[in-house]
Formats: sequence, structure tokens, C-alpha cells
Amino acid sequence: MPLLSDRPPRLTVAALAGALIAALLVLLSGTAAQAAPVLLSQGRPATASSLEGAGTPAGAAVDGDNGTRWSSQFADPQWIQVDLGAPAQLSHVALRWETAYAKAYRVELSLDGTNWTTGYSTTASTGGVQTHDITGTARYVRVHGTQRATGYGYSLWEFQVYGTTGTGPTIPGGGDLGPNVIVFDPSTPNIQAKLDEVFAQQESAQFGSGRYQFLFKPGTYNGLNAQIGFYTSISGLGLSPDDTTINGDVTVDAGWFGGNATQNFWRSAENLALNPVNGTNRWAVSQAAPFRRMHVKGGLNLAPDGYGWASGGYIADSRIDGQVGNYSQQQWYTRDSSIGGWSNAVWNQVFSGTQGAPAQSYPNPPYTTLETTPVSREKPFLYLDGAAYKVFVPAKRTNARGTSWGNGAPQGTSLPLDRFYVVKPGASAATINAALAQGLHLLFTPGVYHVDRTIQVNRPDTVVLGLGLATIIPDDGVTAMKVADVDGVRLAGFLIDAGAVNSPTLLEVGPAGAATDHAANPTTVQDVFIRVGGAGAGKATLGMVVNSHDTIVDHTWIWRADHGDGVGWETNRSDYGFRVNGDDVLATGLFVEHFNKYDVEWNGERGRTIFFQNEKAYDAPNQAAIQNGSVKGYAAYKVADSVNTHEGWGLGSYCYYNVDPTIHQEHGFQAPVKAGVKFHDLLVVSLGGNGQYEHVINGIGAPTSGTSTVPSTVLSFP
Repeated sequence: MPLLSDRPPRLTVAALAGALIAALLVLLSGTAAQAAPVLLSQGRPATASSLEGAGTPAGAAVDGDNGTRWSSQFADPQWIQVDLGAPAQLSHVALRWETAYAKAYRVELSLDGTNWTTGYSTTASTGGVQTHDITGTARYVRVHGTQRATGYGYSLWEFQVYGTTGTGPTIPGGGDLGPNVIVFDPSTPNIQAKLDEVFAQQESAQFGSGRYQFLFKPGTYNGLNAQIGFYTSISGLGLSPDDTTINGDVTVDAGWFGGNATQNFWRSAENLALNPVNGTNRWAVSQAAPFRRMHVKGGLNLAPDGYGWASGGYIADSRIDGQVGNYSQQQWYTRDSSIGGWSNAVWNQVFSGTQGAPAQSYPNPPYTTLETTPVSREKPFLYLDGAAYKVFVPAKRTNARGTSWGNGAPQGTSLPLDRFYVVKPGASAATINAALAQGLHLLFTPGVYHVDRTIQVNRPDTVVLGLGLATIIPDDGVTAMKVADVDGVRLAGFLIDAGAVNSPTLLEVGPAGAATDHAANPTTVQDVFIRVGGAGAGKATLGMVVNSHDTIVDHTWIWRADHGDGVGWETNRSDYGFRVNGDDVLATGLFVEHFNKYDVEWNGERGRTIFFQNEKAYDAPNQAAIQNGSVKGYAAYKVADSVNTHEGWGLGSYCYYNVDPTIHQEHGFQAPVKAGVKFHDLLVVSLGGNGQYEHVINGIGAPTSGTSTVPSTVLSFP
């Protein structure tokens, strides 16, 4: 068993248990919160000299659960240590030993993790629960066992460090979810009326400020039609979709836009079972409208009433018992699901890990089918455990196929709501960062949040979860959010909207030069959407950059607006959409559109993309505006010449140069010609002849021509 000290720190859960108690003491005593010792170690990164096995990691001793434990190999000496995140004044340490306890051990303190002093020592411990007063300041605290009491290793149920840190008040976790989270149970009166009221407000509010989350407690609901408009999410609160059943529909249609569904963005459905009234549920959406963890006990129609245009979407971790009718959807991606069948195809339908998917047949019909998804981890979600809100964080799957929930309880970790800072409109970036530094996760309630400084996510395994398409707008040209080069961060369910002052980036996953291997516990970015313009003038040089190795980007729409307010070639300037510098990064469901130069740049090794949808910028004023040296236009998806290994499946790029229809785009895709760089099932399309592609990838593939909107395809490259 390799020593854990040879690996980057791992975090199992993160929070500051005792924060509510500390806050109450403040109210009662009027003294500063830091005067009352609080539990500092819970959920903090923990490491150890060794493990007995994978089921007894170091983090289990600081997770607040007396049913989980750390245990070492059967040898002396051994140690376990916790990083408190910042220097703290310590008051005491509590140890809850398992039967395999330490007879002799030291409690050691350090400010830097290298130089240690002894805060307590004994050679005659009797195990059980022991509390030791500690005096000193430390960021790192460890228990160093020198003599075992049994033939087994050292084993702790809980390792708790108490003290005070900082000078400000402690930020409490948990609390109510705010006015725009609307919770129903089966006895709630007038559910349909409330659904209709919100829909009337949100149906056509494409760039409005309203944000709503509907939550349905477990049970059965009859006769509902939940029509879902912009910035509206609907979810069940069970641990399984089948815990919450709607005998009725969750509907998206396009009546507001004359039957055209190509602008049905920014909405979601999750964790529900549906019995559609007429046997088939309608979900006519385009980008940024995930359908996750759903069980449709019937069919699913992806087209609007009248079969008007629709421009692509995403299904994951769902079961559709009947047939999925694709009809007018130009492109679609379905991952790790089970379907009763699939009908129709337009340009590009991609499946990975989907039971019942049609066989590989690209380009006629244009089905790209992978038996499994190489690595996946489902999006975290809010649920009820009795009367208590928790967030379930699903486990990583490799070579996944079918849903994560179909065979009993899902695998993963549950985090109580009191380990989250429940962010509400008006919260400042300073408070958000203080909550993160304190050890809390973030749950953004529906709303629009302006931040005057970068949100810094620095702890391993931190969860940042949004409800109701919570929207973050960076002010004064800051980057909205940065993630440190740490294990297992989960970003999910929110929108970052560029501010009026140009930001260098909007989201950074890992710092430049990130070098840590995260294969065992990758960061995931899921249903995180980036927007530049549309709701008003916005600018950003680069939308999202991924520097950390092994990151999974699972469904994102990175969009430089082609319509709405604040739109123009220079008005909402954004040169680059998505850049990958990290190695072994996987993108499943990558939608990137309309950037002034490259939409996607891939510089890391061993990258993989399953499904890519792109439109080049509509509003280029002329050929010179997009000229890339001697090359006509910037590729939609460019793999750097230095890359030796890369692979993609089911990738499409479309052009609609409506300002100057004479523009020519040399190719949609650009990549080095190397044996390790492979693409499968590529296409380019000229929409109505507004601009033309000369090739598909590099100099390969037939040109598009005339006004015919017919794809030019390449089955494999090189």
C-alpha cells in the first residue's frame, strides 16, 4: 500500500460543524464568535502514513460520522494529520479510538506541515474517547502513534480539533433556501396555479432577472403540467427519481417563439419520475437545458409542437421507457442512460453508455454510438433525508453504461445542508470567500450575484451547487471563479455572465502550470454555463480555461451572444471560448459558440471529447475580420501542433455569416497529423449558404456549397 504522504491531500467532506453553536453563543453572550472554541477539523483535508485499505481513508476520521474510520497498516509508527486551512489558536483535541487504539502517541502541532512540536503525549493510553487540552497555534495537527495496543494497526473513528481562528464572526451553514425556491409536497394546495404563475413570468423572459427552483418532496402528484420557462429548474427531492412521481408532464414547448425551439435555453429537469398524460412528454429545448436523472414512464418528444426547428440538447443518467422522438433536433447527446428506442436524426446524434441506443451508423443515419462512457460522475443534487436537506455527491464511474440509480441506492456521499453556506442575493464575494475559507461548501439559491472579486475555491472536494440557474456576474473585470489545483471539486448548476468591463477569463479550473495528478478524484464541471453578451454588453477574453489534469467537463454551453442586448462584433468581444491546458481532460457534451477567434483550443495531452456542437460567430463584418494569418478563419476546434494524443467523437461546426454571406471558412477543425490524434464522425454545415466551409478538418473533406444546408462529413481522421 503506497503511503498517503506521497499523494496530494484528499478531502472526504468539508464543513465547519459547530458554527451554528458558535453563532448562538455570540447572540447570547455578545462576545466575538472567535472567543468560543469551534470544531475546526471537520471536513478538512486529511492525510496519513498508510491505510489498511481503501475503505478506511484518512478523511473518514474527520467527516463527522462515527460510523466511518481511518485505520493504518499493522506496523509502528503511523500517523494521521489534518490541515485546518489557516493558523488557529487551539483549545483541545478529541480522539474517538476504535478497538485498535494507540497505547503510546503524541499530538503534534505545526504551522508549515514540516516542523512539529508536541502538544500532548502519553505512553499509557487506554483507548476509547479521550480529550486533551492543547495550548498553541497551528495549521496542521497530527496524531503520531508509536506503540499499538493490539496486533492490528491504529484506528480512529473521529479526530477532532477545536479552537478559534480569525477575528470576524463565524458564518453559519444551512438555513432556509430563500423565496425563489418553491417547495411542494403532495398535500400542497394549488400547485398547478403556482407553476402557471411562474411560467407566465418566465416563458419569454430570455434575458430577464427572474430565477426559480421548484422542488417536489417525495410522493405522488396527480394531474400536473409543469411548463418550464427560462431560468426555471424543476427537481424531485428523493434519493431516487422514482421517489417522486408526477402523473402528468414536465413540458417545454416553443409557442412563445412561433414554434421555433432554437432559443429554448437555460432551464432544467432533474430527479423525477413522470407518467405523461398522453404517453409522451415534450422537452423541446436547445442549449443549456439538461434533462438529468429522470424516469419517463412513456416516450419523450424532443421537438416543439408543429415540429419546428430545434438546435440540440442533453440527456444524462435518465431512463425513458418508451421511444425518444428526435424529429427536428439538429444535434443531441445522450449519456449513461436507458432508452426504449430512438427515432429520427438530422445531423449529429451521439450516445455514450446508453442502453437501447441505435447502433453506430454515421453518417446515414448520423448516429455516433459508444458502448460506454470512459469516466463519469453524476451531478450533485439536493434531496431530503427525512425532514433534513442534504446534498448527494455521486461517486466516480469508469466505463459507465446505464443509469447510476437503477440498481438500488446510488453510490456516493451525503453532505448535510449545515455544511453549506446557503448563498442568497445580496451576498458579497468577500462573505462567500470567507465561508469557503471557513470550510463550508456553497449552495447558490436562485438569483443574480454581482461579485467584485474572484470567488476562490481552494479546498479539495468543495461542492459549489446552484439552484434555478443562479447567475454570477463579475464586476470591474475580475475573473468570476478560480479553482485551486486540488482534488475533487464539484461545480454544478450555475451561469457565469460576463460583466461590462473585460475579464481575462470567466472561470479557471486550476492555476496556470497545474501539475497534480487527479485521476483518482477529478474535478467535475457540470451544467455550468458561460455567457458573453445578450443580457447586456459583456466582455471576456476567454470564457473557461481548464488547467488541472483529469478534469471532467460534463455538459457546458459557452456562448458569445448572437442576439439580445449588447451584441456586436466588438460590443461583446470574446476571442476564445474554451481552452484546455491540462492533461487527460474529458469533455462530454461540449457546446461552444460564436467566439471571435477559436471556440475551442486544446493544448493538453490525451484529451477526449464526446459530442461537440458549434456555430461560428454570425456577425463577422467581412473576411478580413476573421483572417488567421494565411488561413481563412479560425477553426471551431483546434488541437495544438504540440499535442501527440487526442480523440474526439461526434463533432459538428456550422456557419451562418449573416452580415457578410461571402465569407469563407477554411475548415471547422484543425489538428496535427499524428497517429495518436484521432477524430470520428465530423461534420460542417453552411446554414442556407451564409458563408461556406472549404474543408471539414485541415484540408480534408468536401466543401459546402450553394444555399443547400447539407453537411459535409468526414468519418475518420487521419
